[in-house]
Amino acid sequence: LRFSCRRGGGVVQAGGSLRLSCAASGIIVSISTMGWYRQAPGKQRELVARISSDGIINIVDSVKGRFTISRDSAKNTVYLRMNRLKPEDTAVYFCNGYINGANYWGKGTQVTVSS
Repeated sequence: LRFSCRRGGGVVQAGGSLRLSCAASGIIVSISTMGWYRQAPGKQRELVARISSDGIINIVDSVKGRFTISRDSAKNTVYLRMNRLKPEDTAVYFCNGYINGANYWGKGTQVTVSS
C-alpha cells in the first residue's frame, strides 16, 4: 500500500495559492480520517486540517478561512487548497491517512511562501 503526493508544494509569493493532493493506492479496504500536517523549521509537526470518512472537518484556527480540505473517496485522495498564503505557512506539509486500520504518512512536500 502506498500513500503519496500526487500534486506537491513549491514556492509562491504571499497572497498566492497552492493545491496539494495525496492518494492511496494498493489493496484498500477502508480509509477513515485523512488529513494534512505541517512542520516548520525548528518546530514540531502540527495538524493543519483533517476530514473524516463522513465529512467532518477539523481545521486549525491559523488557516481557517484560507485553507480548505476535501477528499474524493472514489479516488482515495485527499486535497488541501491553500489560499492567501502567508510567510508563516512555510513548512513541509505531510499528508496522513488512517488506512486499513493503520496510520500512513506521505513523504512530505515543501511549501515556501516568500514575502
